[in-house]
Amino acid sequence: MNISYKWLKQYVDFDLTPEELASLLTSTGLETGSVEEVESIRGGLRGLVIGRVLTCEPHPDSDHLHVTTVDLGEEAPVQIVCGAPNVAAGQTVVVATVGTKLYDGDKEFTIKRSKIRGVESLGMICAEDEIGVGASHDGIIVITDREVKPGTPAAEYFGLESDYVLEVDLTPNRIDAASHLGVARDVAAWLSCHRTPGAKVIRPSVDAFRSDRPDGAISVSISDTELCPRYSGVTIRGVKVAESPKWLRDRLTAIGQRPINNIVDITNYILHGFGQPLHCFDLAKIDGGSIEVRTCPEGTPFTTLDGVERKLSASDLMICNAAKPMCIAGVFGGLDSGVTEQTTDIFIESACFNPTAVRRTARRHGLSTDSSFRYERGTDPNATMYILQLAALMVKELAGGEICGQPVDIYPDPVEKYPVTLSYRQIDDLIGKHIETATVDSILESLDIDIASRSADAATMDLRVATYRVDVRRPCDVIEEILRIYGYNNVEMGTTLQSSLSYRSATDIDHTLKVNISQQLTAEGFNEILNNSLTSESYYANLQQMPLDHCVQLLNPLSSDLCVMRQTLLFGGLESLAYNINRKISDLAMYEFGHVYSFNPEATPTQEHPLAPYREESRLALWITGNIRPGNWARPAQPSTFFDLKAAVANILARLGITEREIKLQQGEGEIYSKSIDILTRSGKQLGSMGIISADTLRRFDIKQPVAYAELRWQELTQMAAARKVTFTPLPRTMPVQRDLALLVDRTVTFDQIQRAVAESEKRLLRNVTLFDVYEGKNLPEGKKSYAISITLQDDERTLVDQQIEAVMQRITANLAKRTGATLR
Repeated sequence: MNISYKWLKQYVDFDLTPEELASLLTSTGLETGSVEEVESIRGGLRGLVIGRVLTCEPHPDSDHLHVTTVDLGEEAPVQIVCGAPNVAAGQTVVVATVGTKLYDGDKEFTIKRSKIRGVESLGMICAEDEIGVGASHDGIIVITDREVKPGTPAAEYFGLESDYVLEVDLTPNRIDAASHLGVARDVAAWLSCHRTPGAKVIRPSVDAFRSDRPDGAISVSISDTELCPRYSGVTIRGVKVAESPKWLRDRLTAIGQRPINNIVDITNYILHGFGQPLHCFDLAKIDGGSIEVRTCPEGTPFTTLDGVERKLSASDLMICNAAKPMCIAGVFGGLDSGVTEQTTDIFIESACFNPTAVRRTARRHGLSTDSSFRYERGTDPNATMYILQLAALMVKELAGGEICGQPVDIYPDPVEKYPVTLSYRQIDDLIGKHIETATVDSILESLDIDIASRSADAATMDLRVATYRVDVRRPCDVIEEILRIYGYNNVEMGTTLQSSLSYRSATDIDHTLKVNISQQLTAEGFNEILNNSLTSESYYANLQQMPLDHCVQLLNPLSSDLCVMRQTLLFGGLESLAYNINRKISDLAMYEFGHVYSFNPEATPTQEHPLAPYREESRLALWITGNIRPGNWARPAQPSTFFDLKAAVANILARLGITEREIKLQQGEGEIYSKSIDILTRSGKQLGSMGIISADTLRRFDIKQPVAYAELRWQELTQMAAARKVTFTPLPRTMPVQRDLALLVDRTVTFDQIQRAVAESEKRLLRNVTLFDVYEGKNLPEGKKSYAISITLQDDERTLVDQQIEAVMQRITANLAKRTGATLR
């Protein structure tokens, strides 16, 4: 939000510099990102001064040029060649001195010492359009005020002052500060507390408002006062739509708004000045001479101001005439109801609409306007009439016209100031510092928070919070208001720290494990990513494992691409891969901790479990694509494979203390993988899956290189890790024994089956089973492959003898033959 420094000074008196003002606002919670100078005339008339023409003679080598001497308030006059037909001796003029920059649209040029047809010229006598103070080019500017002294800066003569625009970043709760008056309230409160006791906000008076004629007003009716708690409006006839005066155009231009005409500019001025949206209707387009605030039937077509035809929902609140809708209430105007150059009679609307209803309507139609931004967060229902009267007075001043009849004001249930009970002890406890009672009372008064009454011991206050502060409803909210005006930096750090010992909760354990695994993956070359939990429903349109009807749908989606909650971390990661690959970064290893969400349409919510159909799970996902190691002069690049991903997953399980004996691997199924492996507990509980993403899935993201992906169920893994007991075991005093076996097995046999068969054969002495070679091809029977495995045996207490080793190996080979059909080669 842009705030004009000069505009702000209309509502609060201060002598702070723009930089000091920015610091003040930031300290009160209105973080100011930048301060930028804005010139109403480009260049700020720098280098231009007032001069007096002393002599004016014809140029010796031209029939239209003149040679002048001009007094610029310096020791000696300067000679200037001028081509204007109206230049004459004795005139007071505006002179651009040597070195001055002048502008013509996007072009700029510098006044230099020059010779014009052989005569030296040391400046330029200027016309209006040449310096930006007007559009005339009939001749030079002639100043009739003889009291102006030569050498006076032109900026001073024309009363030109630079404005400054402060970029204020509003937090979502501070909609009360989404205007110059709102910011002025915080400035006045700060000044009252720290610099100028009793500083107040200066609001324009509307005492001059009165009706000009008793007839001519139109009527208004409201069908649902819950959707529209208050509706105020006034009819003005006989206005003249024209260009706004310069001061109004300058105000709007300074904050980045484009002036349109005096009527529309007044509504924009009110919006950014006071935070209350207005809408002006052309009275000639209000059929039936009345306005109805109501909803329309489902599917009613309506063309908005941007020329787009939209289908209305039955819950969209509309501003209608007797025949058809004219405006989406609080969001956007219609194409055929706005003010044009032909408009002579208008109706000004100043209303308060239900924030939730406006937000839903704006999201449903994909519209976001300055009005909806404010209505969605809550406007002050008690400000509509004041704003309406102010707008009407401005219209009369700038566009003429007559106010017809009495203003409409439908307000069946007036909103009272919000009650909050607060004690001084609560303030001190939450802030961590004692603030004097008088200071607290002064800050509350400066924030329009009334002290309605006090307890008998004066320790507790009954407060009434102004209705424009929709975010201040609890004692802690009021304390936050006191603190931000008092100053966060004025609360000193204590000299002692109090703490209590507590047990490690499940959250603590989960956090520690996440940090450990994150550090491990980062050390292995992975980069952590964080994707949006909202995603596109198109990703799930044709999936069987994760069907679209199992997605959690958003009631008010921001867009069609962010309309459901994700069921998997996969697609967000593929978006990140595609983004990087499209920018020539194709060697990628990434991981993400995140939540996934699902909806079970068969589950029925109950009073005890209203969210029974919904499920939220924590997951850890890994992606690998491109080269695992870049190439150089010593060795070629090494492409990543599925086994690089599998090794990373194995390292995660090992770091969590989950041993190979606790899990089993089996071939997976699913349309997102071309080949995959499911990771299960020995009892069959799913721990995750890993595999190669299918070409069809990659094609949707325009990824043309293989991607290995793993998604682990983090909650199940952490439960297993938390149940692990760490015990001390002395280092073995004996050496391990290693034996290798070359096995001939069917092609369908997996290493996991081999590993399990070996583990079943020997539990006490077996330490490790590794696969170091796989062979398929010549010299092997059809449908067979060769596995070469290494088996490590060890007794921690005594050295193994040959008889023990042979007995174990015989049991292993026998069990391999029984379980897998393996034979020794």
